[in-house]
Amino acid sequence: MLLTAALSLGACEGVSVQAGSPTSTDATAGPTAKGSAGSAKAQLDKLTVAKSGSMKGYSREKFPHWRSAGSNCDVRDSVLKRDGTKVKLSGCNVVAGTWKSIYDGKTLTSPTQVDIDHLVPLANAWRSGASAWTTAQREDFANDLDDPQLVAVSASSNRSKGDQDPSTWKPSDPSSWCEYAEDWIAVKTHWKLTVTATEKPALADMLEKC
Repeated sequence: MLLTAALSLGACEGVSVQAGSPTSTDATAGPTAKGSAGSAKAQLDKLTVAKSGSMKGYSREKFPHWRSAGSNCDVRDSVLKRDGTKVKLSGCNVVAGTWKSIYDGKTLTSPTQVDIDHLVPLANAWRSGASAWTTAQREDFANDLDDPQLVAVSASSNRSKGDQDPSTWKPSDPSSWCEYAEDWIAVKTHWKLTVTATEKPALADMLEKC
């Protein structure tokens, strides 16, 4: 991950979890550490490779979002404030600012132009382990502000990505491939999600940009 929170997620989207689903401790732990490309490669090597799971039973309602952030604001406002520059607030609602979309390099000058994307799409998470989680765990995943899972991007790049993994979709701006791959690996590591046999080498290739 529309010009509303609901639409922004619209482009994002039973499998046995060999790597193990996150425990409540996992879900509330601090962010997965990011470092050099070498550390990302080490994390990638440890991810479980598995076939993409079934979409049976999937619905976006099983990943409740956006969670309240207090004072009539939600996680979307939190991401807009975090990722923007010269951000202006009305209460805690973001009403103005500038955002750089890391997917395509576009500069966005209004919050209405911004999509909040789930870096690892909800449907991809479902196919790689989240189908076995509780609804509470999926809600934590869908509102994860600790890991690099939520990112402010252009609507067009979010629509282009959909629920694809890096084997079939990469940001159009190659300068962002290193960060994108590191973040994808960090999220999948923290949440103990699997990768496919085509996803893993695609991530390794993107790390060569680091």
